[in-house]
Amino acid sequence: MTTADPAAAVAAAGTAEDLVPRSWRVLAVTPELVDTVTVDLAPVRGPAPPYLPGQVNMLSLFGLGEVPISVSGDPAVPGVRRHTIRAAGAVSTGLARVRPGDTVGVRGPFGTGWDVAAATGRDVVVVAGGLGLAPLRPAIYAVLARRAEFDRMVLLYGSRTPADLLYSDELHAWRARFDLEVKVTVDRASAGWAGEVGVVPGLVRRLGVDPGNAVAYLCGPEVMMRFAADALTDLGLPAGRIQVSLERNMKCMVGLCGHCVLGPYYICTDGPVLPWSAVGDLMRVREL
Repeated sequence: MTTADPAAAVAAAGTAEDLVPRSWRVLAVTPELVDTVTVDLAPVRGPAPPYLPGQVNMLSLFGLGEVPISVSGDPAVPGVRRHTIRAAGAVSTGLARVRPGDTVGVRGPFGTGWDVAAATGRDVVVVAGGLGLAPLRPAIYAVLARRAEFDRMVLLYGSRTPADLLYSDELHAWRARFDLEVKVTVDRASAGWAGEVGVVPGLVRRLGVDPGNAVAYLCGPEVMMRFAADALTDLGLPAGRIQVSLERNMKCMVGLCGHCVLGPYYICTDGPVLPWSAVGDLMRVREL
């Protein structure tokens, strides 16, 4: 359901907790890439609300501003919320510089999540580009926690260079499993790289997925998602069983500012996870 009425958006927000940040303490900061860290947070008071894989929190530095960041941790771990943050603008750069003991503001969780239940009994295809692996990681955890309930599981992941691969230690651990296929590619190889070179949709085309028994989750740059979704549909996978996350343009999270409007959808309230059957054509319109 779209949220076109600002008054309805405020009503949908429900409580002041959706509009006013709560104070959360920084527990740990883990460097990931040159410009990217993972921050573990816990509420200063009260319990941490549960969340679905793919949902988003608004993180704020008081007096500076706030940004939407997907939760990138394990939804089965109570109390701690993990967010992977790339230093890009003023707020995200400030958040990437926090230290244990610091306090940040948190609103959320917001939005739709990956429909993991829809993949029960099916093959699971996870397609990630760059930092897009972060919003997908909770879905990977959720499937692995109930691995016997799913058939084949494949992770296709690409980045610009080997130095830009996120969660490299975890990628190695996942590759060592017998129940998860991991295929990694880079746009530009460096000395010592022995893996694939090329774009992620190229991996999709060679996937050999059973289109009648698969669900796909996609997150990354918009152009990557378009070509990867097209490759999946060319293989015969129905667009309704391809889910994409469009969190990049979100701003207020309650459907008021209009910053994230895509056709009839407010990504912050109708998404960020949406079926390709709903947004695929919209993502081909320039400047929409």
